[in-house]
Amino acid sequence: MQQIIPAVSRETAESLMAFESLFRKWSAAINLASPSTLSEIWGRHILDSAQLFPLAPQARKWLDLGSGGGFPGVVLAILLKDRAGSAIDLVESNGKKAAFLRTAIAQTGAPGRVHAERIEAMRERIGTPEIITARALAPLHTLFALAEPWLTSGAVALFQKGRDYRREIDESHDGWAFDLVEHPSAVGKESVILEISNLRRSGHSGRISR
Repeated sequence: MQQIIPAVSRETAESLMAFESLFRKWSAAINLASPSTLSEIWGRHILDSAQLFPLAPQARKWLDLGSGGGFPGVVLAILLKDRAGSAIDLVESNGKKAAFLRTAIAQTGAPGRVHAERIEAMRERIGTPEIITARALAPLHTLFALAEPWLTSGAVALFQKGRDYRREIDESHDGWAFDLVEHPSAVGKESVILEISNLRRSGHSGRISR
């Protein structure tokens, strides 16, 4: 963890370990993640989630879409405990997963709010955040459609993508324009973090930085 976030506090580290324990307990009942990845929770899930945090060092208002098993949403919520005045909204339509998220937020004392609703239903209920995150939720062009009200109002997206990310970028240019910065993943050679800003509907491609 120190390699990704050098100044993580002891309390935060303990909260992350408590979340790991809770995740393992609930996974046995409601399949929060593939059983084959449970032996790699720290590298495959927790560190993968935590690496988003230093990419927005000043951001205090976050929104995580399709929060599922809490990656990256709950991990970010725990890290935000050390950033005064911060909070994250977690949107998850699955009732059982939302119940898990609420339990995780309560037990870790993290500044998070869980919404057991579809993303579309939250567009007028959640104000524009500084950062929007999503992990393993949908193709890029679908994420744009889901997050459009916030992204076109000034929010910046940090979307985690795997080996097919270039194809997703190309496909999203059919109807969308945006500014893009590609950040290499700290935990996966074939993974990236796509930083998206200035989203608008257009037939023209966006500017890309690497």
